[in-house]
Amino acid sequence: MTENIRKMPVTPHKAMVLAAGLGVRMRPLTLTMPKPLVSVAGQPLLDHVLDKLAGAGVSEAVVNVHYLPDQIIEHVKTRSRPHVIISDERDQVLGTGGAVVKALPLLGDAPFFHLNADTMWIDGVRSNLARLAETFDPARMDILLLMAPTASSIGYSGRGDYSMLPDGALRKRRENQVVPFVYAGAAIMSPALFADAPAGEFSLTRMFDRANEQERLFGLQSRRQIQDLLDVGRRADASSQFFECIDTLRSGVVDCLAHGVLGAGLPGNPVELALVI
Repeated sequence: MTENIRKMPVTPHKAMVLAAGLGVRMRPLTLTMPKPLVSVAGQPLLDHVLDKLAGAGVSEAVVNVHYLPDQIIEHVKTRSRPHVIISDERDQVLGTGGAVVKALPLLGDAPFFHLNADTMWIDGVRSNLARLAETFDPARMDILLLMAPTASSIGYSGRGDYSMLPDGALRKRRENQVVPFVYAGAAIMSPALFADAPAGEFSLTRMFDRANEQERLFGLQSRRQIQDLLDVGRRADASSQFFECIDTLRSGVVDCLAHGVLGAGLPGNPVELALVI
């Protein structure tokens, strides 16, 4: 979509980070450690996300916990940029949507960033979070999603999530349809969308569908020349060679592939990737 270069009326100073998952796909690594604390490129996944938020001017991040929650609580307790508030779900399963509803009193009335704890990317001169903030228009949008093109997302084999109109409006993929964009795990959301959301466990996709039906769901395409997107879904403990390659090759992973780091897979340690190059 064509980016609106004006600043949004209120730049998000709060964020929600989903960190309550069981990390099933990364077992046995996550049998004793929550997935957000798995180290990638020298630091835990959660720290990568929180550092991005700090760089975008976020002063307060709500992090939900459920699986092995005390490890995450201990890890973030001294962090000040951003300051972390825990939304404790250890005694309940709320799903991605219910987690936001529980956290709404902590998030306030203004639009907020929403990130998955296992989302990573390499920014260029302008960060993707800054681009989201500059593009979000509360008059037209309830949700603005960062989208990755499926055609250049290495390791992604699905049919996509949405098609995108020239103005950035998203349209959900219909059954048996193939669409060109997949959600990249970062967004800005308006809390007003959750005003009459159901109580208890439900998926955030229900709110995406609601915004879509009201034509208030929009997307912003990631700039492939400045970022690599990673959805770390399986064991990454033995993939340091790959992530070192990512660190040094900001232009993408083509050379990593050529050097065989991923060519035949990481022995015994497959990593699910959504890479934009």
